[in-house]
Amino acid sequence: MRRITNVRLPAPLGGATKRQHWLDLNIEGVVTALGPMGSGTSQAENNWNGDWISPRGIDLQINGGLGLAFPELTPHDLPRLMELLDLLWSDGVEAIAPTLVTCGIKPLRNALAVLREARTQHRAGRCRLLGAHLEGPFLAESRRGAHPREHLASPTLTALETRINGFESEISLMTLAPELVGADAVIQRLRELGITVALGHSAANANTAGQAFSQGVGMLTHAFNAMPGLHHRAPGPVGEACRNGNIALGLIADGVHVDPTMAVLLQRLAPSQIVLVSDALAPYGLADGTHRWDERTLLVTNGTCRLEDGTLAGVTLPQLEGVKRLARWSKEIGPAIWSATIAPRQVIQSTCNIQEALLGQPLSDLLRWTQNADGDLQWANAA
Repeated sequence: MRRITNVRLPAPLGGATKRQHWLDLNIEGVVTALGPMGSGTSQAENNWNGDWISPRGIDLQINGGLGLAFPELTPHDLPRLMELLDLLWSDGVEAIAPTLVTCGIKPLRNALAVLREARTQHRAGRCRLLGAHLEGPFLAESRRGAHPREHLASPTLTALETRINGFESEISLMTLAPELVGADAVIQRLRELGITVALGHSAANANTAGQAFSQGVGMLTHAFNAMPGLHHRAPGPVGEACRNGNIALGLIADGVHVDPTMAVLLQRLAPSQIVLVSDALAPYGLADGTHRWDERTLLVTNGTCRLEDGTLAGVTLPQLEGVKRLARWSKEIGPAIWSATIAPRQVIQSTCNIQEALLGQPLSDLLRWTQNADGDLQWANAA
């Protein structure tokens, strides 16, 4: 048995992120106990000097990588998909909800079948595939962003069944526009199936968003983007979600999708609701330049992806880069770490707090976060 001392645990803004803790590890290096430092706790053991510890990230919105777009997956892509999952683990991500943007029914079902097979190839030290995140096709045309218009659909139970029949247990999350006629029944069915529903690519006002939240919608997909903004006379979905207090707020912290000032304001408005996502597209892991996305061209510059008409489409930045940026903008390290590691676990209901996320885990699977001399945040494997 050995002990690590002077460790900090991430928590939402306003939480006890400055309190230091000890961790006990068994001979195999698994965390067996932890607690706050006391006056009688030895300082001479493995002293982390106030560094933070966390589980790896969980990314609930990632569209592909290494040239693979998840909606285009075929069985021939399985080896490359395993490479991508290995890359994600090396980038500090433990699990992802592979995101399938609006596409045709046949490609969608083909991709879900490939993802099902890929889950059987999981091994230790490789990023895990959660259920898929279906981002569409029940989206508002006026807020569709980069989603292809020809594959949008009106929300009906028949349209839902056509797409997910046989794959119900393979889906974790679905993004839709709750103001569309027929969305109420689809939301109810998804909740019956245990699938989290998110509001996104939506023209909903605050009242409509509030009704959706009362029906069980539990998240905003990339808050601020592809939805009405936060205005003092029209709070929109973001304002209503903050007022509600229990709605997860997906946030792309690249500084382009959401201005750094707005990201910090959102963190202060709703400290326990922020969930950092990457929104990474197929060129994740590849160099900037010109890339293909279905039949369209993606232009990637400094990690930001746009279509040829200038439409913002996504990023190629790792999820934990968003942690570093949010920490730099807000000067709050623990809350930024929490938003990418614990908050997503709460959305998928796999854990409730940092203690549960650490106990029983090998130190080698956890992350150690350090602030360097320039004040920037860095992470490394904890062992």
